[in-house]
Amino acid sequence: MRHGKKFNHLGRTASHRSALLSNMACSLIEHKRINTTVAKAKALRVYVEPLLTKAKEDTTHNRRIVFSYLQSKEAVTELFRTVAPKIAERNGGYTRIIKTGFRPGDAADTALIELVDFNELYNPNAEEKKTTRRSRRSASTAKVAVEAPAVVEEKVEEPKAEATDSTEEKAGE
Repeated sequence: MRHGKKFNHLGRTASHRSALLSNMACSLIEHKRINTTVAKAKALRVYVEPLLTKAKEDTTHNRRIVFSYLQSKEAVTELFRTVAPKIAERNGGYTRIIKTGFRPGDAADTALIELVDFNELYNPNAEEKKTTRRSRRSASTAKVAVEAPAVVEEKVEEPKAEATDSTEEKAGE
């Protein structure tokens, strides 16, 4: 009987399930988004969000705890160096699950799980980047606008002088 067992066993033994979630968590941290089934994505969210919370405080103890779950030095360094500073002011909800339809082979319900702060489309800080781009573009167009008329005027004056000379010569003949 499964009284009180609330987490999804995913049809695996305990060791297989922990290895699966550990590998998926490492892939999510390294690639920032992965495609999987909805059931695995929901299980992964429960597994990885406490690790992301621990990563907000960079101490040796927290690094060792996270390493005991992930078993990958590269994933731990990526988590503490790049992911943790971006999620530092967020209070929770570090992942987003987006359902993507059904897999063609077995019609399994698939989903995309991603880290919320690494998506450029939904990121509220993207507006700051746009303003810097606009200021750069306006500065570069202003430089071109200042330089362009001077160059155009020089080129325009020379052909007019040649054209008048050639018309006078033709008239003189």
